[in-house]
Amino acid sequence: METYALECHRRAGRIAAECREWARETIKPGVLLRDVLEGVEQRIAKAGAAPAFPAQTSRNSVAAHYCSPPGDETVYEEGDCVKVDVGVHVDGYIGDTACSVDLSSDGRWTPLVQASADALAAAITVVEPGVKVGEIGAAIERTIMGAGFEPVRNLTGHGLGRWKVHTAPQVPNYGERGGGRVSPGSVIAIEPFASTGRGYIREEGKAEVFMMARPPMRSKGLSKDVLREIEAWRGLPFARRYFLQYPTKDVEDTFAKLARQGALVRYPPLVEDDGVMVAQTEHTMYVGEDGVEILTTC
Repeated sequence: METYALECHRRAGRIAAECREWARETIKPGVLLRDVLEGVEQRIAKAGAAPAFPAQTSRNSVAAHYCSPPGDETVYEEGDCVKVDVGVHVDGYIGDTACSVDLSSDGRWTPLVQASADALAAAITVVEPGVKVGEIGAAIERTIMGAGFEPVRNLTGHGLGRWKVHTAPQVPNYGERGGGRVSPGSVIAIEPFASTGRGYIREEGKAEVFMMARPPMRSKGLSKDVLREIEAWRGLPFARRYFLQYPTKDVEDTFAKLARQGALVRYPPLVEDDGVMVAQTEHTMYVGEDGVEILTTC
């Protein structure tokens, strides 16, 4: 990897880690979810970077992709198992990280949170150039199941490219056969999800996160201003709450028309079964010839 690209990844990773730790300390019962998400993004901007995807915070059975809608009044509650997922880019080079917070007064979710963190640590120990992703997944699966929980099997870690949050290889949370290998010089994000349930998620609820998957076809009813704002994200995900300066009808009509064209992808919340708790921990790392460098540490 070129020196410039790696330095951008490093800076993005440091900023993401600092924002993650701020969120970890800020998440308390009674705090608005949107205050945490907006606070993270304000800190990213203050550091001279930009979100690689909208900051997200998911609670309890929601494993990922909860992003506050405009005017969200949802607050964290005592007893929640909270995830916060932060992505930062510097000139398109990305750092992606996540942590979980146990808001129970009796620490009931701490073993679950620890299982996810331990699984990430175990995965990192086996990462090296050329390693099969299934070996990484096996370390995750072994650690989480050893703690008495289930890995979420239909969520994966992933490679990170310039202006791309998800690239090859996919890094499973279980010891699958086949799959790819980790190339030397690559940047990857490993994110073990530990569950008190079956370990499978589904899409459920209204999407607040979107991504332009391909250039749109120009058609009547597309707002030029809204489209220009979408295209400014250069293929990175964005949130509905980023468009408050435009008339709501223009935003919704443009989103709907782009989705019908297949140009716009929606990302609804990813949910386990009711009553299930899910924890997540994530680091971004550079896999060099001489070893692994964790980029999302403070």
